[in-house]
Amino acid sequence: MELVLGDLTRRLDRRRGACVLIAIKERAHCKTRLAEALAPAARIELVRTMLTAVLTAAGSAQTVHQIIVISPERDSVPAEVPVLADTGESLNSALLQAHRLLRELGCREVVVLPADLPKITAAEIDDLVRAGRAGGFAIAPDAAGVGTNALCLTSALPFRFQFGPHSQQLHLQEARRMGLSPQVVRLPGLEFDVDSPADLNLLEGQQWLARLRA
Repeated sequence: MELVLGDLTRRLDRRRGACVLIAIKERAHCKTRLAEALAPAARIELVRTMLTAVLTAAGSAQTVHQIIVISPERDSVPAEVPVLADTGESLNSALLQAHRLLRELGCREVVVLPADLPKITAAEIDDLVRAGRAGGFAIAPDAAGVGTNALCLTSALPFRFQFGPHSQQLHLQEARRMGLSPQVVRLPGLEFDVDSPADLNLLEGQQWLARLRA
């Protein structure tokens, strides 16, 4: 994995807290299932807006000291946020490599967030991290209770990420295999992600969404 880290090593050495990993594809390839509701340019703008919401929440969380984006492009990611270049193999492979790198740099608390949580708050991220500290592992499922919308790992051991179908159950199995005590965190901003046109309807009232649909 190509690395763009700046002074990340020094920051990890000096400070304690969680490192947040946010994985996002090339923007033009994101949210293609919204094609019937939004034009391509509007979808890209939606993706950028949601990513900004996640970056802002993570940056305001008391338990977080470092944010890293995993992506094949920087695009609108602020210059002060390091970007790890995604090699395009798979999300699980990219996270495995990034998690190994952070462990090697001494970061034991790692949070994995998607880039499509428009309602996420800093307080919810703090709750997730504190739950992870309590059991070594915390998971925030999606609204259906089947997928995974966020993870917090506080173990120094390798973790086999299982994003894909039925990922909540698979992640819980992996945590138990490692001898951890999984904590399930259900909070509205962590549960709500945008995957379908119906999800957009739940964002009604957001001025930026009205602008995209115009």
